[in-house]
Amino acid sequence: MSDKTEHPAVPEAFAALGVRPSILRGLAEAKFTTPSDIQSMMIPRALDGVDILGQARTGTGKTAAFAIPLLQRCDRQGAFQAMVLVPTRELAVQVDEEIRRLGQFTPIRSVAVYGGQKIAAQVKHLRHEPQILVGTPGRVMDLLERRLIWLRNTRFAVLDEVDRMLDIGFRDDIRRILTQLRQAVGDAGPGGQADDPARQMPDKPYQLMFVSATISSEIERLARTYMHEPVEKLVVPGADEKPTVSEVEQWYFSVQPWDKPRLLRALLQREQPQLAIVFCRTKHGAHKLARRLQTEGIECCEIHGDLIQSKRDRVMKGFRGGKFDVLVATDLASRGIDVADISHIINYDVPEDPEVYVHRVGRTARMGAAGKAFTFITREQGDELTNIESLINQMIPQATLEGFEARPTPGDWDERVGHAAGPAPAAPPPRPAAPVVTLPARPLTIGSKIPLSKRRRRR
Repeated sequence: MSDKTEHPAVPEAFAALGVRPSILRGLAEAKFTTPSDIQSMMIPRALDGVDILGQARTGTGKTAAFAIPLLQRCDRQGAFQAMVLVPTRELAVQVDEEIRRLGQFTPIRSVAVYGGQKIAAQVKHLRHEPQILVGTPGRVMDLLERRLIWLRNTRFAVLDEVDRMLDIGFRDDIRRILTQLRQAVGDAGPGGQADDPARQMPDKPYQLMFVSATISSEIERLARTYMHEPVEKLVVPGADEKPTVSEVEQWYFSVQPWDKPRLLRALLQREQPQLAIVFCRTKHGAHKLARRLQTEGIECCEIHGDLIQSKRDRVMKGFRGGKFDVLVATDLASRGIDVADISHIINYDVPEDPEVYVHRVGRTARMGAAGKAFTFITREQGDELTNIESLINQMIPQATLEGFEARPTPGDWDERVGHAAGPAPAAPPPRPAAPVVTLPARPLTIGSKIPLSKRRRRR
């Protein structure tokens, strides 16, 4: 009896990079047809075994660029042959899911480990000795200290979002993990006694791949101290000139702090986003804003570091499934959300670090889709806007919303926000003349901005 089941066509462009058939089948099922620039650059060199610094704009497929070589170079035997370190729990889950999706027709298995979950729950999966371990640095260190995982078989290590992974908060854990890797594999590398000598690499004991949307000269210098020659820095053309993807339309609104909630509501009414993320600087601010939006009839949830992991998982599942339209988040989520249908990013609070802006905006316009980003700029935040424009190498035009009128300072403003009364902030420095885009208002009802029929289809 013949199998008449139709299978997606094999992506020949990936086959030309040297990708094996079992992974090509997973790529076809995931509807991958043509490799992105970073995938075309990284996959062949990673398969050759060189250490790589990979830089590409957010949303251009960096995860698949390192996941495909890992799936191809790991083999059936031996636990924890590859280790992928990521900065957030959400990113650990997403990377693990992507590896599973692309490797569904291979014998290679992966597991995600991260804080916020009981170790006992993760140990059940570790007992199956998966070939690929995806985790946050703190949890990986904890598992190493408890001797629940080991590095003697590890031949591949990836640092995703390396600029954040090597900042002050993670640097010590990364140094300790890579030092232990060097010691463990150094004793079992060339000339040593690894579990399977056939898995030893001829020129180096293990391969490192560090990837991010932004790699500063300091981070590059630090990263290279852990790497082996030859080391190749692969930069997608334009990634170091304009780190935000070109498909994102970007604007800023000049707004007083007390008008930001009204402007956000009016903007959501006008834009009718399919899915939107609203970024706040603080956990308290995200919680307060989410409560306010909910009282105004806007379907939203919050996500930040104070939520227990099970609640964070439920929120992300609901957001991906379209059960609500607006996610209010801190920067916990700026590098931990990979949802294809995010149409809008709203920077309710402008980030102090311009590179954070790049990662926030990168949550939309994924893999060539279109997206919009709006940033609220208060009177004293001209410098932050200028720093962002310098980093992305473009002017962000100002927008106004038709029918939205600024209000005078409320009489109780200082008491409400807890700020001492003082002189009005100085005006920002003059900016080069640029057209101001006026977005026409739409008389919409917030609670019905997405028709029910559309919501059912999306779910």
